[in-house]
Amino acid sequence: MYRYSEFDTAFLAERNAQFRAQVERRIDGSLTEDEFKPLRLMNGLYLQLHAYMLRVAIPYGTLNGAQMRQLALLAEKWDKGYGHFTTRQNIQYNWPKLRDVPDMLDALAEVGLHAIQTSGNTIRNVTADHFAGAAADEVADPRPVAELIRQWSTDHPEFQFMPRKFKIAITGSDNDRAVIKAHDIGLQLVDRNGEIGARVLVGGGLGRTPMLGKELSPFVALSDLLPYLEATVSVWNQIGRRDNKYKARIKITVHELGIDEIRDRVEARFAEIRPEFTGADMALLEEIRAQFAPPRFVQNGQNGFESMYKTDNLFRSWVDTNVTPHKRDDHAIVTISLKAHGATPGDATAEQMRVMAELAETYAYDELRISHEQNVILPHVPRAHLPTIYRELKEHGLSTANIGLISDIIACPGMDYCALATARSIPVAQQIATRFEELKLEHDIGHLKIKISGCINACGHHHVGHIGILGLDRAGVENYQITLGGDGTETASLGERTGPGFAYDQIVPAIERLVYAYLDLREGPAETFLETYRRVGMNPFKSALYEEERADAA
Repeated sequence: MYRYSEFDTAFLAERNAQFRAQVERRIDGSLTEDEFKPLRLMNGLYLQLHAYMLRVAIPYGTLNGAQMRQLALLAEKWDKGYGHFTTRQNIQYNWPKLRDVPDMLDALAEVGLHAIQTSGNTIRNVTADHFAGAAADEVADPRPVAELIRQWSTDHPEFQFMPRKFKIAITGSDNDRAVIKAHDIGLQLVDRNGEIGARVLVGGGLGRTPMLGKELSPFVALSDLLPYLEATVSVWNQIGRRDNKYKARIKITVHELGIDEIRDRVEARFAEIRPEFTGADMALLEEIRAQFAPPRFVQNGQNGFESMYKTDNLFRSWVDTNVTPHKRDDHAIVTISLKAHGATPGDATAEQMRVMAELAETYAYDELRISHEQNVILPHVPRAHLPTIYRELKEHGLSTANIGLISDIIACPGMDYCALATARSIPVAQQIATRFEELKLEHDIGHLKIKISGCINACGHHHVGHIGILGLDRAGVENYQITLGGDGTETASLGERTGPGFAYDQIVPAIERLVYAYLDLREGPAETFLETYRRVGMNPFKSALYEEERADAA
């Protein structure tokens, strides 16, 4: 993984010292809150419902054990003992005191972490496939390219005050595990006759106007990627709307002008600036790529794995749901669920963070990943270590076998924390997970992704949930709309709204009716919810949702 250079270290120290002085001026009253706001946003500090919130970047989701331990320290020393992993591979601390934030940033800098550009109208934390470097289906590891983009975009002088925020995601596989079609720019590494380049999508995004990205170019050589990205962002920065923040995202610009017009403008701008890129970016990419070399894999036997898999039902269930094939047959990818039934999706205690750090250091080449689905991954695990890892996870409440199942819910913080939220998300997620655990249906249901947002900004990605739930305020009362058929993978689609929303105490029974309808409609247990929905359409689900509701009311 990338290690900070002397330049990186000095740059971060200077930025943190600058912000420390700004915090002192806010505390002594020299700065008003309005004057302080743009300064704190440049450093990932929000003002939420009850307190400040610090959002820390985990670039392309990659951590080592020392960094995870430091995140645990921040949670324990300056927060309430836990952190919240988000859908953009960040971690949020919901209760820091303003006077402590500079110390938190200095502690992060000690291990090569920061909060720069995790907020504001700039290029945000670059996200990537959480199985990067380990997946068997990977064309190339996307993380070196993601790191190159991170360095290019950090404090880029032209892109600090754009019309709105700008999000980039990258995957190295045909199987999209980074939701690239829902980003301002989505990149897919592809192989063209032995040359690795990037397919470029533009204009994706969720929120109040959800749109899927359109193909800007089927192939951009890596040597052209940074100038091509710069041309794309530059074009939008010049013509993007600043008269209405709800129409200021690049997706609106692409929609209004059309992809062909955007492509023409980007190509023209690219031709202008390409000569300025004289190869320094490619030399840097080679230096970065060397830091992402695969670990020195060890070979060992199964060491009791087969025996435990055959005799321990709980272990077998965990392996079947939480363990993914690795590019090496003698290794595996382990996803650690942060979705224990009834828990807050994405939350991890300081103790749990330390446990995961210890497991990574001892058994998994000192690598961890944070997924956009709010879970933690050990990307390189010798299969012989799986029984030991499982026992350790079980001892600390981290062995829930539910990855990809109905309780593996994505949920934003909602009205429990967020100043923008109009409804609760966390309690709804907790109740759904608990209900289907009670029914003992989770494994019979199989692959089903529920995503919940507490407002129209869609931080819970509800538009691309197989079942999406959007919490809104209706005359002071929480109301939950349901969408069906969303998908955030390579077959991306936006969910369709079923109809009128449901009250807070009706939403869990409504989801239950949908699931029972699916179980009746599917053609055998191998057909997933999404496959069934695409085969039969909305009407059977809508009938089950509303006709049964009326029957129950009668």
